[in-house]
Amino acid sequence: MSNNTNNNELISNICVGEHLGNSDHNMVSFEIMLPRQLYKGVTNTLNFRRADFASIRASLQCVNWERLFMGLDTEGKWNIFKTLICRYTQQYIPLVSKERQRKAKPLWLNKSVRVEVGKKKRAFRAFKLAGTAETFIRYKEANKACKKAIKQAKIEMERDIAARSKKNPKLFFNYVNSKKMKQEGVGTLLSRGGKLVDENGEKAEILNSYFSSVYTSEEPDNEGFPCNMPSSSNLATGAWVTREEIQKRLEHVKVNKGPGPDGIHPRVLNELSAVIAKPLHLIFQDSLRSGMVPRDWRIANVVPLFKKGSRSQPENYRPVSLTSVVGKLLEGVIRDRVLEYIAVHNTISLCQHGFMRNRSCQTNLVAFYEEVSRNLDAGMAVDVIYLDFAKAFDTVPHRRLMIKLRNIGLEHNICNWIENWLKDRVQRVVVNGTFSNWTSVVSGVPQGSVLGPLLFNLFINDLEVGIDSTVSIFADDTKLCKTISSMQDAAALQSDLTKLDNWAANWKMRFNVDKCKVMHFGRNNINANYLLNGSVLGVSLMEKDLGVFVDNKLSNARQCHSVATKANKVLSCIKKGIDSRDENIIRGKELPFEAA
Repeated sequence: MSNNTNNNELISNICVGEHLGNSDHNMVSFEIMLPRQLYKGVTNTLNFRRADFASIRASLQCVNWERLFMGLDTEGKWNIFKTLICRYTQQYIPLVSKERQRKAKPLWLNKSVRVEVGKKKRAFRAFKLAGTAETFIRYKEANKACKKAIKQAKIEMERDIAARSKKNPKLFFNYVNSKKMKQEGVGTLLSRGGKLVDENGEKAEILNSYFSSVYTSEEPDNEGFPCNMPSSSNLATGAWVTREEIQKRLEHVKVNKGPGPDGIHPRVLNELSAVIAKPLHLIFQDSLRSGMVPRDWRIANVVPLFKKGSRSQPENYRPVSLTSVVGKLLEGVIRDRVLEYIAVHNTISLCQHGFMRNRSCQTNLVAFYEEVSRNLDAGMAVDVIYLDFAKAFDTVPHRRLMIKLRNIGLEHNICNWIENWLKDRVQRVVVNGTFSNWTSVVSGVPQGSVLGPLLFNLFINDLEVGIDSTVSIFADDTKLCKTISSMQDAAALQSDLTKLDNWAANWKMRFNVDKCKVMHFGRNNINANYLLNGSVLGVSLMEKDLGVFVDNKLSNARQCHSVATKANKVLSCIKKGIDSRDENIIRGKELPFEAA
């Protein structure tokens, strides 16, 4: 129980009842979830400390890739490449069991501490043998000296961290967070039958079932959605990827991430960048020309990330797909070239601020509320409608997405590549190393992929077409704004809202009506009602817009209070997480705290 005493999710259904007999105290009932202790299987990981990368490089340099790939399609070439990489990985990089790994030594364990620990152990053994008052006093003195040495070592280490954190603030916060109790990833889940489930395999199945239940199904044809292909394309796949670019991308792979379902670790790709750039260049070129995407690049291990609310509810988890690292490299190439194309042709709407260069949450908020503020200063009333798509990234229909991609003029082979990348995808959920069964992914763009955010932007790019009111978008967060001086203005805003609802219906998307709200700004606001999908929108006095609290008076009081509260929590973590009270060390932490 000691590891769970700070877990709020253990206790639920708290109810204060009647008085207990003649007592003045009320009865309190609650449910407490105590998951049984499960056996944690042995996990084998690659021991890179003993890896012989030189031998792997030498072996791969002897491979005649052109001859080996002759007559094979993309799938065949990829399978040969993967087989060789996995073979040499198994041959030259030993495995180590996580259960057998010795606990890492504390960073503060220096030579002086080891000396004092040795003295303490010897004093304790002497006391156990003699049992005299004199040996006990010596042991107490040795113990006191040991504690003093440990404290001094920690202070010296923290002084070093504080100094280095001026250039790398993350270093300091990693140290503080390492002392905090880690929250459980996936809590005890409620099944559809209301049963509490704490076995990893069952939890994985429950989450996989829920994630797949939100997918969108499409009609077999695309009637009503003509595809007006441009007469020419400005993209040429032949010049899209070079061997030098692939090697550069391999050299910048994040080596601390885990491998995808293909089992190829990013550290291996990074270490072998110079010798595998050539075969990957051949594979990527063939894939771009043919539009064929290897199966390994279309499967995903899904990690459920907790959002907010109760950890026992599957809907409070977001699916993040872990896919092939090699596949992501080619995704990155395609993404960058498409971004260059749409930048030249001004394809993306200016109202979209998400996942775009030189645009951000800040640009969205500043531009939008500057307009609201300007109208309020002019004495006008303003209505803002906050819209929320239901499971936006998971419900993007693939056929409709491809229509839009072809309509903007992307090269035919690239459209085929993206279409095949989305086609026949499968996923499985992993919980604490235990996998669910595979399930088909029939809609959506994978969260955690490189291409996903860009494809989503292109899909909703025409959302504002035909809308007279101001539209502001960050990814799927959408705001609709209009000055309101009469019922005619309110009717115009209602008309635009209906157009957005019709757009969502035509493109197989859906607004979460319960989360969509209207906020009335201005003293002379007529407080009109608005309908979305037949339901009256709720009126909100305060919304959290892209992480910032906004109220109907445009006051920043709540936001300032929220920031101050978070800052105090960080300060509390700092106070509890460090041993030193040295003023110089505290001042050394000012920079990383500000950077956070």
